[in-house]
Amino acid sequence: MRYDLTSLEIFVAVAETANLTRAAEQQHLAVSAISKRITELEGLAGAPLLQRHARGVSLTPAGQSMLHYARQVFQLMHRMRGELSEYAGGLKGVVRLHASTSALVEFLPPELQGFLERYPMIRLQIEERTGAAIVRAVADGSADIGILGDHTPLRGLASLPYHSDRLALGVPRTHALARRKSMHFADALGCDFVAPHAESSLWALMTQAAQAAGKTIEPRIQVSSFECMGMLVQAGLGIALLPEPVLEAHQTLGRLQVVKLKDAWAERQIVMAVRDLDSMPFTTRALIDHLRAPATPG
Repeated sequence: MRYDLTSLEIFVAVAETANLTRAAEQQHLAVSAISKRITELEGLAGAPLLQRHARGVSLTPAGQSMLHYARQVFQLMHRMRGELSEYAGGLKGVVRLHASTSALVEFLPPELQGFLERYPMIRLQIEERTGAAIVRAVADGSADIGILGDHTPLRGLASLPYHSDRLALGVPRTHALARRKSMHFADALGCDFVAPHAESSLWALMTQAAQAAGKTIEPRIQVSSFECMGMLVQAGLGIALLPEPVLEAHQTLGRLQVVKLKDAWAERQIVMAVRDLDSMPFTTRALIDHLRAPATPG
């Protein structure tokens, strides 16, 4: 004899009500039928599942173990029904995505275009946030997926690899550093900086690098937009640490110079952060799988 879903459902009802009579009422069965099902399960388990008392029942250690796995079975069944129902008429739903400026500028637009072409009935709610704010949003459930640099503490969130990029210095054409092809970040710390927002992962990385060199950064200007940072550098108001692709776009206009960094930390890993990899909705998993595809070797 094999375990069947009806018997497991009855067992869960008994475990949750701690009473055979109440479970029988809940399941619209006679108490004798409930008792027979429990006896059959105990025979399959080879151990008692319940302890009978004058006012009800309680679980034995074997019963606690069976309850744990029975609940997992029903959770999986619920997910299976939900996911299969999504295929009727096309996958639908809303995915809330919070991402760093780097991810939004460098990677996401063409990848999201491909995703929406594949799943036209899924809606995306996208917000540009700093690293710490992304972690908070995913942790409190206001975002389904967060995309940010892996040097931002994830505070217990699960993460998956996404992309990598490289940071460089953008300097005005007339700046003394414009003659340099490459350098260490510490050698630029005496310069005026156009810096990102104080809560951004990029600013956290800059301050960590400065502390490692025994120095501090006193930004001349702090703004939250990469585009604004580039324009302020072009205006000669300071130098900026930004992803190379962002700086190269400004360099093609002939208004700033890109200076590569020799530091190993300038190679950044960007990750996708979620609360729980095992219990996310199918729509969220579909987006994650789509976004991971370009970064998956082979």
